[in-house]
Amino acid sequence: MAFWYSVLIHAGASALAVLLVLAGFHRWVLRPYLDSKVREMQNAADDIEPRVIRGVRTGMTEAMREMPETAVRDSTRQFLKFGSELFENGLSSFLGTGEEIQRRHRQNPPDSADPGHRR
Repeated sequence: MAFWYSVLIHAGASALAVLLVLAGFHRWVLRPYLDSKVREMQNAADDIEPRVIRGVRTGMTEAMREMPETAVRDSTRQFLKFGSELFENGLSSFLGTGEEIQRRHRQNPPDSADPGHRR
C-alpha cells in the first residue's frame, strides 16, 4: 500500500504545482496584458463618439452652406403640402367623402329594430 500512497501524493503534488504555475501566469502575465488591452479599447471607444458628432456637425454645416436658401424653403413647403395631402387623402380613403357617406346612408337606412343602432 505504501507504493499507492506515494503515487497519489506524487500526482497530487504535480497537480498542485501545475495549478500554481497556471495561476501565477494568469495573475502576473495574462491579466495585466488583458487589462491594458481593455483600457486601450475603452479609450478608443470614448474617442469615437466625439469624432462622429464633430464629423456630422461639420458635414451638416457644409451641406447647409452649399444649399441655397430658396431650396430649403421650397422643400419645406413641399414636405408640408405632401403631409397635409397624405393626411386628408388617408382619412378620406377610410371614411370616404361627405357625399359618399350620405349616399350610403340613403341607400341603406338604419333599421330601428337593429339593437346596435341608436338615435
